[in-house]
Amino acid sequence: MPNKLKEWARAIKRDVHAIYLAARDPRVPWYAKALALCVAGYALSPIDLIPDFVPIFGYLDDLVIVPLGIVAVVKLIPPEIMAEHRAAAAIASERPTSRMAAAVIALIWVASMALVAWVAYRYFVSASSTGLLTGMSASGTSATLKHRGSMSGSELFSDISSDISA
Repeated sequence: MPNKLKEWARAIKRDVHAIYLAARDPRVPWYAKALALCVAGYALSPIDLIPDFVPIFGYLDDLVIVPLGIVAVVKLIPPEIMAEHRAAAAIASERPTSRMAAAVIALIWVASMALVAWVAYRYFVSASSTGLLTGMSASGTSATLKHRGSMSGSELFSDISSDISA
């Protein structure tokens, strides 16, 4: 039973991808594309016919309506076109995914956020300790406030860079 359920879920996943591919195919009739859009919209929409918090029936509509919609769309698409897109979806699902590439991308994001945090910390902490945010220079004499809002992007970047390096 669990294997049969897994196979059914894989077939649904493959068919959803195949329907997505078929909906972009010019050989598919417009009404099949429209129904595919409605089924996808219902499946992804936070609004349900029966809200999910209703015990048992809340998720039952998702388990019945979405697969029935998929079956209806598959029936409206010509069989040879659907077979072609099912084969393409099966090939796409067999492609290997690179965990190393995902780790590198995550590392780049973490490094970028750390750099932004470090620059912000250096700018705001060093600026407040030297009096730049209050309009005072490091020696305590009055200075004109920097009008950074009227600077261009490159002027602002070089101004901030000089403040950080100071």
